[in-house]
Amino acid sequence: MASENGEKVEIGLNAVPQETHKPKKDWVLLSLRMVAFFATASATLVMTFNKQTKSFVVATVGSTPITATLAAKFNQTPAFVFFVIANGNASLHNLVMIVMEVLGPRYDYKGLRLALIAILDMMTMALASAGDGAATFMSELGKNGNSHARWDKICDKFETYCNRGGAALIVSFVGFILLLIISVMSVIKLLKSNRINHASP
Repeated sequence: MASENGEKVEIGLNAVPQETHKPKKDWVLLSLRMVAFFATASATLVMTFNKQTKSFVVATVGSTPITATLAAKFNQTPAFVFFVIANGNASLHNLVMIVMEVLGPRYDYKGLRLALIAILDMMTMALASAGDGAATFMSELGKNGNSHARWDKICDKFETYCNRGGAALIVSFVGFILLLIISVMSVIKLLKSNRINHASP
């Protein structure tokens, strides 16, 4: 009887399900990605819909002024088009990364998820940096002109257009700084994971 009871107790102990260890979500990184997503998405939308139309008097015939209507749009400058593409790509990247972070390691193929995320983070950050740099150069040229090349400034004529473009640049740089922090955190997370894997027997 004792042996039977012992066996029953042993079986009962073995039958207790062990708690599976689930990796905790990195809420700090997830929050940074969400803020970066809103920043880059806002910069993309503001620059995409940035347009101003004004009429200027180009000549006067007698007492009748002759006017010409000009429009300033983002797609007239290749640097601003690149800016929209770079920030749109950063927004899409962060959105996908948020989904992957929420789903967790369900789609972690042989530990490659962290390495892939770190690589994509760095590529996205580099592309966003290039887009911000190109747009900043053209914005400075539009605001101050270039007397050596005899390029006139336009911001004295299209104030609203330049103000909206400047706001898009500021928000985009906030997103870039967050992308830089996210990239560093992703690399640190990858290195920690590799150390744990090498340390475990």
